[in-house]
Amino acid sequence: MEQNRIVSLFGIRYPIIQAGMVWCSGWELASAVSNAGGLGIIGSGSMYPNILREQIKKCKAATSMPFAVNLPLLYPQISDHLEVLLEEGVKIVFTSAGNPAKYTSWFKERDFKVVHVVSSSKFAMKAEIAGCDAVVAEGFEAGGHNGREETTTLCLVPKVVDSVKIPVIAAGGIYDGRTMLAAMTLGAEAVQIGSRFVASLESSAHEAFKQRVVQAKEGDTILTLKDITPARLLKNPFYEQLLSAYQKCEDPEGIAAILGRGRAKKGMFEGDLTEGELEIGQCSANFSQIKSAGEIVAEIVIGFKMAHNQWNQARYSF
Repeated sequence: MEQNRIVSLFGIRYPIIQAGMVWCSGWELASAVSNAGGLGIIGSGSMYPNILREQIKKCKAATSMPFAVNLPLLYPQISDHLEVLLEEGVKIVFTSAGNPAKYTSWFKERDFKVVHVVSSSKFAMKAEIAGCDAVVAEGFEAGGHNGREETTTLCLVPKVVDSVKIPVIAAGGIYDGRTMLAAMTLGAEAVQIGSRFVASLESSAHEAFKQRVVQAKEGDTILTLKDITPARLLKNPFYEQLLSAYQKCEDPEGIAAILGRGRAKKGMFEGDLTEGELEIGQCSANFSQIKSAGEIVAEIVIGFKMAHNQWNQARYSF
């Protein structure tokens, strides 16, 4: 059997990647996922350089397995983050929110493995040209910041797979073995999962936010802020403020003023479910328990094998 390219690229057991989520993915979660056989990622977007260094050191102490750091390319202190990654010996970086051409060559010259997050085949091709080793194709269902095109994972993944030769990692709406099998049937060679890991014991999200996530029902999330930075949020009083402003045809500057600063931290890290920004994916309606990261990975693997066997036994013919 041909070796999975993502498994080979990162030296991991399972093609399961934990998303690098702002305020939710510190060293505890990253090391737990890596120890369970996936690839854990520290989300650096909310971290000052000294905090990132501390997180990396703690992750290295907690696991001997590979892990990565997610680096938003629009981060204001990115040069300091680059220095930390280099000095601490990080070898895998997932970049997002920016042009991969700007830093990929810098990473490759220093022997990093580089993956870029995209929401269209156009940007996937740009990432391949820039020298990325793989891309994450993130569909409209995903939590947090999202593509303006609103392309679903079902449509995005095959389009990206057909557009590039490098491995594609599917993201958006994936939370269990069945959805992982579906994504890989579309041509992805791995999956990146965020929302399910938010509701894990090791997630750095506030307990109140975790509980709200596992209580979510169908229709409880919505993509908004599309004229600033698109984000999928749980509906709450803060979202209602945004909705009211949009109904009154508030301009982007007015919307930005309502958003202010620190909304995501307030909601996800500090647990303010009223005034905070609660970023989560649509699949939050599909699970209802907080579990350890190890349990989540094991359940995904078992579910994937069961779904694969059931498909083979069905013997569909046309």
